[in-house]
Amino acid sequence: MPAAEQERRAHILRVRDVSKRFRHGLGPRRRWIEVLRGASMEARPGELVGLVGENGSGKSTLLKIIVGMLDRDGGSVERSGQLGDCPQVPLLWGKLTIREHFDLFASAYGLGEATAGQARSRLLGALQFERYLGYRVEQLSGGTRQKLNLALSLMHDPDLLLLDEPYSGFDWETYMRFWEMSAELHARG
Repeated sequence: MPAAEQERRAHILRVRDVSKRFRHGLGPRRRWIEVLRGASMEARPGELVGLVGENGSGKSTLLKIIVGMLDRDGGSVERSGQLGDCPQVPLLWGKLTIREHFDLFASAYGLGEATAGQARSRLLGALQFERYLGYRVEQLSGGTRQKLNLALSLMHDPDLLLLDEPYSGFDWETYMRFWEMSAELHARG
């Protein structure tokens, strides 16, 4: 295998010179706001990579581009393997229960019933919210919704996991468990 191909496969994510701008304002005062200019990063299997910057610096925008929710204006994004996405604002349906969310996402991920059940049990236990399985999302606290958001992003054991403010709303115990889970995933590669 050529060296360039080996190098490409060594990365699970490669972002090169990504740019993004948005239109702002009305009429003659309308102008372009540059949010990203030349954003680049790489991640290899087993790495934990963090995006650090002040509010409004484009971190969430870059993650949305990597996931494919936003088009980029320039640059390139290459990723391989299965993707897990835990967005800052949970994409949950208020009238569905936690169980129904797990069933829906299991179907979307193409998981068999046994695999989905094992993943659900493991994640409910790890994040300690089994007792809410029959609750509708609209009945949950913000922290429990965020636990569900994280669990759904991990359900299919993705090769690349993107987390945008994943522990906002967590209590201290869940926050610490999140970092334990991160260490476990890191150790598994």
